[in-house]
Amino acid sequence: MKDALYFDEESELMQNEIPQSNSCAIKISFSLDFEIGQSYVTSKIEDRDGNIRKLNLQPGTRGIKLQSDLIRVKNKDAELPPYAYVRATLKDGKTLVRKLPIIGTSDWLLIFEEDLFVLAVRDQYDEIEILG
Repeated sequence: MKDALYFDEESELMQNEIPQSNSCAIKISFSLDFEIGQSYVTSKIEDRDGNIRKLNLQPGTRGIKLQSDLIRVKNKDAELPPYAYVRATLKDGKTLVRKLPIIGTSDWLLIFEEDLFVLAVRDQYDEIEILG
């Protein structure tokens, strides 16, 4: 019953690709409280310094735009990795993992991915972890 641990086959395959925590250039994790719009879902994120940031989840071509003042890159001179892994533990205990190309930075943390969007609308998870 190994498959029961993952949302789908893609999640199981991607779980094995996620870099170990100590070798990640990007590593953020946060709790979410979703607000549903017409074609997007937003959530406020409080960073370590108490500043409020915003996450926007949308369907569409897969990708992620990072909010530069939300992430802490280990080596400031290093380029961002080409991909980030987004992991969410669903309320039924299954794990959803997606590998998303980093398409730049933005004023908000923007994630474009259909399943993450639909599951957020259905209030199926409370936290997201981003590793890259």
